[in-house]
Amino acid sequence: MSRLAPEEIRALLPLRARAVPIVATMAASALATLPIVTDMPLLPPFGLLMLLAWRLLRPELWQAWVGLPLGLFDDLMSGQPIGSAMALWTIVLLALDLSDNRAIWQDYWHDLLIATFALAFCIAGGWMVVAFTAAAPSLLAMVPQMVLAILLMPSAIRIAARLDRFRLAR
Repeated sequence: MSRLAPEEIRALLPLRARAVPIVATMAASALATLPIVTDMPLLPPFGLLMLLAWRLLRPELWQAWVGLPLGLFDDLMSGQPIGSAMALWTIVLLALDLSDNRAIWQDYWHDLLIATFALAFCIAGGWMVVAFTAAAPSLLAMVPQMVLAILLMPSAIRIAARLDRFRLAR
């Protein structure tokens, strides 16, 4: 029996199996519209957390270009300059693809370390984009957001795993 290519697997999946990861990531991005007022950026990028959780849980699910439409939706929801999440998320997904191709082994702690670097890169990159286009707070003001995002990553992976069970249930 021959192995199916990832494109063939995606074509065989029913609508629920294809839609749940996308809807979950978009819903997480929409959490940025909650009416929470703080003096400094505190809420982590929930959409990025969910994107990384799905990518680390199911690497074969998405290709790197999925960062473009999901990043655009996140930019529209979060108020970031258009294209910032699109570029940063795509760079992170390309780096994850490169890491998957070069890694000999990968476990939970390795995934968390990768997610930590990806979250720090995207938060700092978003800060740089805002600093380039407008007045931005100090980079030290982003540290609580980075720490909270890193601490919430295991919960995001757990949520993605539960949604994955629902996604693949008959």
